Parts: sequence; structure tokens; C-alpha cells
Amino acid sequence: MEERNKTLGEFIIENQNAFQYSSGELSRIINSIRLAAKVVNYKVNKAGLVDIIGAAGERNIQGEDQQKLDVYANEVFIQTLINREIVCGIASEENDDFITVEGSDKSHNNKYVVLMDPLDGSSNIDVNVSVGTIFSVYRRITPIGTPVTIEDFLQPGINQVAAGYVIYGTSTMIVYTTGHGVNGFTLNPAIGTFYLSHPNMQFSKDGPIYSINEGNYVHFPQGVKNYIKYCQTEEEDRPYTSRYIGSLVSDIHRNMIKGGIYIYPTSSKAPKGKLRLLYECNPMAFIVEQAGGKASDGFGRIMEIIPTELHQRVPFFCGSYNMVEKAEEFMLKAELSKY
Repeated sequence: MEERNKTLGEFIIENQNAFQYSSGELSRIINSIRLAAKVVNYKVNKAGLVDIIGAAGERNIQGEDQQKLDVYANEVFIQTLINREIVCGIASEENDDFITVEGSDKSHNNKYVVLMDPLDGSSNIDVNVSVGTIFSVYRRITPIGTPVTIEDFLQPGINQVAAGYVIYGTSTMIVYTTGHGVNGFTLNPAIGTFYLSHPNMQFSKDGPIYSINEGNYVHFPQGVKNYIKYCQTEEEDRPYTSRYIGSLVSDIHRNMIKGGIYIYPTSSKAPKGKLRLLYECNPMAFIVEQAGGKASDGFGRIMEIIPTELHQRVPFFCGSYNMVEKAEEFMLKAELSKY
């Protein structure tokens, strides 16, 4: 079979033995995410035709207004994972605390926990801009047969066994890794099947794009300001093009295909950063590194940060390897200049 005609289901079966723990559970988790993604995609594509856009009237744990699609996507992904009885715990950006799965007497015997941002960039729905889902899978560290605890979720990113994202845009794609490269699958809406469309996705070492919300420039640390000026300087390979969508999934997906760097730094308004380590940065860092890129907090590797809380925020620099390294140089130089 030609590689690009391969379905996601066929790809999962063929690569089952490549998983570190080949029991079939991890394959079933990916299949569950595939199913939930199709359900959410259907609702996203109906936005504007049904009462699914706009604020839900509630706020999440971060104090952010929840959109109706946030709530819907959260429920779909959680229920899909619970109903299939393949995980022992779930943590979502939209929930205050983690969920212990107790669907049957055997639920505590499951080996994996899933962490997710069910609908990243949902405020863009109203204006028809791409949004996405981000997910991360870890092997539990507490004894099998017992209920999960917070320590099963507060693991560093290097412990991830799988991570991926779904992008709902002009076409719907699932992009994921299990530690053996990154592959992208595009949904054929006519038959509801995902096909391998982007095998072995790779970041170029350098790129022409920098992605950052420059409207917050005055609030950025000096190292980030200096790097932005570097990006804008007239040189042989510069200035870079500024492209910022405001949807993490969309910005990183574009930069992986075209080459570039994405930055969401600390600021005087968000001194710890804004993106969540467990739901956004760790899974994206795993994908970026597997695609030959680099992911950092500006000074060190994102996936080596030891989490201390479920909704922890961190600064995030990721993308083409050489571009992130250069940004880290500017950050370090600015930091050393303080002394």
C-alpha cells in the first residue's frame, strides 16, 4: 500500500510494536482521540449555524471565560476516554482537578493518564480561524490497581509516551508522536476517515517566520525585545516574516511545515508566562523535538521542568532548532547584563 493512502487505523496497527509498552492500550487511546476529534470537528464546522459559538457564561480554573465549544469539546473527549475504559485518569485545562476514572472495577488497572487542552484558541471560533485540541499521554507511576493521585499527572515532559494535536481548519488533521517521529493524518470528510498525508514531519533548522504577539512588546523581558529586533534586522536571511494567529496549534503547525519560531514569553502582565506546562507546552515540546526542533522556557529544556501544580504556567519558545538557540542566546545575554 502506498504510504500516503494509509489510514490512521492501519498506521496504528502497523506501528503497535514500536510503542514502549505494547499492550494495545496506547493504540486504543489514539483511536479514542480520533473518534472524539471527528465529533468535535462536526460541531466546529457547524459553528454559526447552531447555537454553539460565544461564551458559555462560566469561567475555568484560570479565570478565563469558557466558550460554548470549550465546554462541549471537553465533555466529548472526557466521555469518549471514560466510556472506552482505557485510562485510569484524565486532567483537562477546563477542569479544576484531575478526574479519577472509575467506570468499572478494572479501571484502576489501566496504565495511562491523559492530559489535554480540549479546544485551544476557542475564542477564534467566532471569526472562523483555525482552532485545535492538544493531548498528552503518560504511564502512571502509582501502583496499578489503586486510584490515581496528583503525582501521576505531575510528571516531567520527558516521561510522555505519546502526544499530539488536532487542528480544525480548512482541513482537519491529527498530528501525533509516540517517540518515533511525527506523522500527520488528514480527515476525508466524505467518508470520515483520516489518511496519512504528512509522513515524518520535520522542522527545518532555520526558518523565515517568527510568531509572537508584538502587541505586548512593552511588557516583554529585554532578551525577547532584543531577539525581536534581531528578527527585524536587514541581513542576508532577514528580516523574518511576522506571523501570529493566536491559536497555539495553528501557529506551531504552520511553523513546522514552513520553518519558524513561536514565542510566548513571560511579561509584566503574566510574570510566570501564560501557557500551561502540562496541557500545552509539554505535548507541543515532545512533538517539536521529535520533528527535529527545540522547545525551551528561554533558558532550558521544557520537558525537563518538574511540575509542581496541575495548571502551572511557563514561558514557551519552540520551533526551528537554530532559531530557538539564537533566542536563548539573547535571553542569557540580557540576564547576565543585569549583574
